Amino acid sequence: MLENLLNHRSIRKFKNQEIPQDIVTSILEAASRASNTGNMQWYSIIATKDVALKQKLQAECHFNQGMVSQAPLVLTFCADINRFNKWCVARNAEPGYDNFLSFYTATIDAVIAAQNACLAAEHHGLGICYLGTTNYTAKKMIEILQLPRGVVPVTTVVVGYADEIPDLTDRLPLDAIVHLETYKDYTTGDINKHYKAKEELEFHKNLVKINNTESLAHIFTQKRYPKQNNELFSRSLLEILKEQGFMNQ
Repeated sequence: MLENLLNHRSIRKFKNQEIPQDIVTSILEAASRASNTGNMQWYSIIATKDVALKQKLQAECHFNQGMVSQAPLVLTFCADINRFNKWCVARNAEPGYDNFLSFYTATIDAVIAAQNACLAAEHHGLGICYLGTTNYTAKKMIEILQLPRGVVPVTTVVVGYADEIPDLTDRLPLDAIVHLETYKDYTTGDINKHYKAKEELEFHKNLVKINNTESLAHIFTQKRYPKQNNELFSRSLLEILKEQGFMNQ
């Protein structure tokens, strides 16, 4: 398991090979055993194999990334208070989960379940890739996946047999992310030290050159995740939370 963790790669090209159902079941069972708040399991998993539906999700929700229809299995992890609310009502117990805290909690539960599924998939020799596009197109995904009130998509994972072995992605050194006992804020010297290796990678140097930006940081703030997009998608997500019953209080 530790070897799989330390050698994790995001896979974006998959072989045309189905995943045996017993392995799919094993992956989903691993997800179901994930830690969660109060053992309420405020999440649901949409497992999509249908080719036409995957193509629709790819075109309308995931910025036409080919790996969505190429992967034999697409897992959409959702924050879900719908099921738990209905259980409470059926037992004459009044639920009080139409609020942001419940969405936050359910999101944590869904992401932990997703990571369990990914670890299980890699254990079985499969490749995975998380898709952040779920957060940008949640409204359309709710429509396509027929998610009822109380359910919001949180993240998507594509799963399949890898048709590529990409290089390991760089990571910041441990002393950049680990704080002993209490948080120690960063000086400019710390920042320079922690990001030096990342900025000096040839791939990143070329990226800066191709995009004609001042630095790698500008790639993130101007190209990948600019302020205007963050604000636009934030407003959209808040509206979705209201529509789906998470922001009534």
